Amino acid sequence: MTEEKTPVLETKSLGIQFGGLKAVNDVNMQIYPGELVGLIGPNGAGKTTIFNLITGIYQPTSGSYFLSGKRMNGLKTHQVVEAGIARTFQNIRLFKKMTVLDNVRVAFNKDMKTNLFQSIFRTPHFWKEEEETTKKAMELLKLFKLEEFANQHAENLPYGKQRLLEIARALATDMKLLLLDEPAAGMNPVETAELKESIKMLREKFQIPILLIEHDMSLVMSICERIYVLNFGEILATGTPDEIASNKEVIEAYLGKEDDDEGSGA
Repeated sequence: MTEEKTPVLETKSLGIQFGGLKAVNDVNMQIYPGELVGLIGPNGAGKTTIFNLITGIYQPTSGSYFLSGKRMNGLKTHQVVEAGIARTFQNIRLFKKMTVLDNVRVAFNKDMKTNLFQSIFRTPHFWKEEEETTKKAMELLKLFKLEEFANQHAENLPYGKQRLLEIARALATDMKLLLLDEPAAGMNPVETAELKESIKMLREKFQIPILLIEHDMSLVMSICERIYVLNFGEILATGTPDEIASNKEVIEAYLGKEDDDEGSGA
């Protein structure tokens, strides 16, 4: 008998209500170790709201969510990050006036042991930890082929490189789960191809489970093992890319029913 794996992320009847509106309702998902799972749906379906629930920006009004079996309801965002959930955002959120290197270094701060005295007086322990942090940050930049930009301000990076820097910074938090919110948004085809290779590299090198929100269906279908489809705040379908691509309900959610189109006279 094979031992059943514990999901890295599990949501049970997760939901949130704003006034009389159920923005997310009865969402049940499981993400297992090493999986790359897509979360797709029409605009306004509630995808980013789910990310905001999972990261403590919003608190659920119903249901629960768990990280490696531990219930996470009620935790603030910084506690969620400390527990091991990292995310990127639709709108890039870098420290744009800081260097590329310092954007990654700052994510290592939560692991630093230097106290206030050591920082003020620049003790040998302070310099040793600074050196170790810089080394680890540079290793991450090399993984994403960003080392040549290390001393540039983040705001001067090309758009696609800024996206990769945001993922590199998330990696520095030593997470158990990575949430990517539309990482290909605004990218040209070359940048999207580079992103795709970076995500593949992440999985192969770190075996990090990833939950991906993305409107670029060719990207989703080519790299995700499983896909959840959200519509009006509820899970409409789940399955492999092939199963989702041929699902009539999913096609109708994206394109509308033929009867509706004919009846509208549009």
